[in-house]
Amino acid sequence: MSNPTPPCLQLQAVSHAYGERQIVDNISFSLASGQIGCLLGPSGCGKTTLLRCLAGFETPGSGSIRLNGRELFGAGLNVPPQQRGIGMVFQDYALFPHLTIADNIGFGLQRLDKAARRQRVNDLLQLIGLEALASRYPHQLSGGQQQRVALARALAPKPTLLLMDEPFSNLDVDLRKRLGEDIRRLLKHEGMTAILVTHDQDEAFAIADEIGIVHQGHIAQWATPYQLYHEPANRFVADFIGEGTLIPGKVLAPDSIEIVLGVVPGHMPADCCSGCTVDVLIRPDDIQHDDASPVSARVLSKTFRGAEFLYRLQLASGTELLSLVPSHHDHAIGEAIGIRLQIEHVIAFDRK
Repeated sequence: MSNPTPPCLQLQAVSHAYGERQIVDNISFSLASGQIGCLLGPSGCGKTTLLRCLAGFETPGSGSIRLNGRELFGAGLNVPPQQRGIGMVFQDYALFPHLTIADNIGFGLQRLDKAARRQRVNDLLQLIGLEALASRYPHQLSGGQQQRVALARALAPKPTLLLMDEPFSNLDVDLRKRLGEDIRRLLKHEGMTAILVTHDQDEAFAIADEIGIVHQGHIAQWATPYQLYHEPANRFVADFIGEGTLIPGKVLAPDSIEIVLGVVPGHMPADCCSGCTVDVLIRPDDIQHDDASPVSARVLSKTFRGAEFLYRLQLASGTELLSLVPSHHDHAIGEAIGIRLQIEHVIAFDRK
């Protein structure tokens, strides 16, 4: 039986403090080769500091960092940033203003001969769709084009790992969405292992294969976007990811919970027992509009989102829920509508 392939990136118990303030606290995770990871969390949670520790710009207080089995930090070892084989894409692009786009991309390829360097630059220009702008300078490009060039420059020397620190923070919302899709395509085309740092959930979901939710210097959960949304490990993740409401429920059995909408399959908290009261997470897409349903709810408010409406509803019991439905279901405030619960299982948490 063959041994499993070791991860490309592996962090073990990494911690870092500024004076008495613990910024990164005992963080461990691993990332397979060719996967895109993301550190997602609110401002000040420690995600950028952790990225800087990976790059070698900050020296952790303890722990170990390995890249393709090679130790970068730990046991008295701290490999300098320029020797780590790591590329970096910064918030402000950091392009050289006196160099053309082609020369910016080729800046890190001095070890290649002229023909190989030209070929690699041309390949990347084609990949980012800027072949016609090769002789222009950064100030002659839009923000989105500059970010593509910054990414191509970081990819050019084929680093083992690519780090991206809030790369879309200076761009407008529509451009961020389009560029996020482009960057995922580029990274997958290159087979690049990468870590993205962002506070934007939509950005993280669009780009990353796996996401670590960072909270007060800890990884609250490391999982796929689907798992974070549908199977949050704790209240913080449930509240931070997406939208939803927590409603009271009663545990009937380890896999059965009674809520105001009926008895549903669910996961009982580890330290709970039959008969105890829990909080049950209901997402907006769990509540479906159904005129034939015997259960009705009154519309308290609604938000138009183009293809969908987000309704805030109130049941006869007073319980409030969110419901996301196609926008052709346009109901008035105060109107009673039929609803049903469409969910395979629910996630429950101990009541505070």
